[in-house]
Amino acid sequence: NEAVAKFAKKHKKRVQFYMFLQWQAAEQLEKANQAAIAAGMPVGIYRDLAVGVSEGSAEIWGNKDLYCTAASVGAPPDILGPLGQNWGLPPMDPEILYQQAYQPIIDLFTSNMQSSGALRIDHAMGLLRLWWVCQGDHAKEGGYVYYPLEDLLGILALESHRNQAMVIGEDLGTVPEEIRQVLADNGVYSYRVFFFEKAEDGGFYSPAHYPQQSMSTLTTHDMPTLIGYWHCLDLELGKQLGLYTDDDVLQTLYASRHEDKQEILNSLHGHGRAGDQVGRDVNVTGMSRELNFALQTHMAYGSSALLSLQLEDWLQMDKPVNIPGTFMEYPNWRRKLSRNLESIFADEDIQSLAAGIDAGRQEASR
Repeated sequence: NEAVAKFAKKHKKRVQFYMFLQWQAAEQLEKANQAAIAAGMPVGIYRDLAVGVSEGSAEIWGNKDLYCTAASVGAPPDILGPLGQNWGLPPMDPEILYQQAYQPIIDLFTSNMQSSGALRIDHAMGLLRLWWVCQGDHAKEGGYVYYPLEDLLGILALESHRNQAMVIGEDLGTVPEEIRQVLADNGVYSYRVFFFEKAEDGGFYSPAHYPQQSMSTLTTHDMPTLIGYWHCLDLELGKQLGLYTDDDVLQTLYASRHEDKQEILNSLHGHGRAGDQVGRDVNVTGMSRELNFALQTHMAYGSSALLSLQLEDWLQMDKPVNIPGTFMEYPNWRRKLSRNLESIFADEDIQSLAAGIDAGRQEASR
């Protein structure tokens, strides 16, 4: 509008400075992607598309009609988050998105696929529906708003082909089973997290039984680290932060975690992934380097085409980088790695782990 044009003219050098920074960032990202490919990484850089943007973002400022700033995206209550979640991200209005011929979503997919070979879509359920929470309401008082799934999947497939970028859909949480099949039929790779892949009898599925069209991982940036999981540090921290207000629910989670850890030990020993240094009884088996590495090597022998592992687990760190459902309560995305990259990959233990993972992937691909 006229006011913006006047501002841009008056502050021309400042505007050009930020344009320069954006250009430099794009140039460096492309060089990093090319360096990854040259180093033998066929996928190149793997990017992550967030579920939304903050109210103070440039996206909302530039297209106010598209976003419902009186609401926020979140998640309904579940066993891990009994209060529900409010992420503080205004959602797109599906009607306005349609009226704008989906151009904002086309631009979003295209820009995030550049200089990369893979794009992970955070909360892929957003292609079908999002949990909206009105301003001032508790997260549990929200409701689902549906989006044009077929149209969005068609756009995603087209942009994936145009940019030659594979797509991984984070299909965790409250997800109807039929949506997973629809995503798979459209070429989207599913996201298989070991700790969530449980059979009806309480045991854990072997990663060898995961679908090939998937990316598998032990844990994610929204979950505790391996040490945090094994020692229930996430449950302790959740209690301190007020995420678990019902002691009965919390005690149920502790009991369930204890049973899960025993099943994990059973699975590792049953598949021959854990040596004699790893105990068989959860009551006397804490997290150790041997157990940590056994779990990661176990994943390497899985059938998923892609495998994701976290550096903090290689370093045996205990603090999470992000706790969903928190804002001011926890310093999300500010925790640093305990060592720099040069030190990490010079470590003989980590070199041994990497060799074991590589051997597992080689065997799994035969």
